[in-house]
Amino acid sequence: MKINVVFLLGLMLVLQSCGQGSTGNDQAQEQEVSEDREKVAISTPHGEIIIELYNETPLHRDNFIKLVQDGFYDGTLFHRVINDFMIQGGDPDSKDAQPGGQLGMGGPGYTIPAEFVEGMYHVKGAVAAARQSDQVNPEKESSGSQFYIVQGRVFNHDELGMLQQRMQKDLTTEQIRTYTTVGGTPHLDGEYTVFGRVVEGLELVDTIAATETDRANRPIEDISVTMQIVE
Repeated sequence: MKINVVFLLGLMLVLQSCGQGSTGNDQAQEQEVSEDREKVAISTPHGEIIIELYNETPLHRDNFIKLVQDGFYDGTLFHRVINDFMIQGGDPDSKDAQPGGQLGMGGPGYTIPAEFVEGMYHVKGAVAAARQSDQVNPEKESSGSQFYIVQGRVFNHDELGMLQQRMQKDLTTEQIRTYTTVGGTPHLDGEYTVFGRVVEGLELVDTIAATETDRANRPIEDISVTMQIVE
């Protein structure tokens, strides 16, 4: 099954914690931790998105940094975007891709073991790894390069209650608070590895997600990126 189909299936199912409600001490601690995290600038035609990578997911962090340093992502596209869901990139086949060409299958030739960390949710702005479906990937290993940035939406308590029944999973108090205030894609928690978050330029995720797309959810006007480590 193609990687890009996985996200559509995830969307059909239901459709990081940001520290909401933290005390002053908690916020100071979060800032202190944040300063120790590697940051990457993603430059797009719409502006620059800054993400930070979690030290708690070292395999994904180190792989992403290496690919950025090698210039792997430069010239790739946000090749698949779905409003109120996510924007996806990292397919090397998207470089100089012809209009209408099928994208979403490319990668560096390897996968990364899943790194699920408690407290790192699919809140709006979360950066997570794409992957193939459970049918061919029961260990939920991540694509070696494809990633997505969560846009999602805000849920009410009734919707989250129905979602928990459908998933047969219980959301924590923190998850419920996050998804009813900041928003995100709760049905992806524990299914895809979250390894970072947007710290600047979150409004650009909304801009990109709202762009006009074709039937394959590829933007009509290419949204190419370049990346560099923030010193």
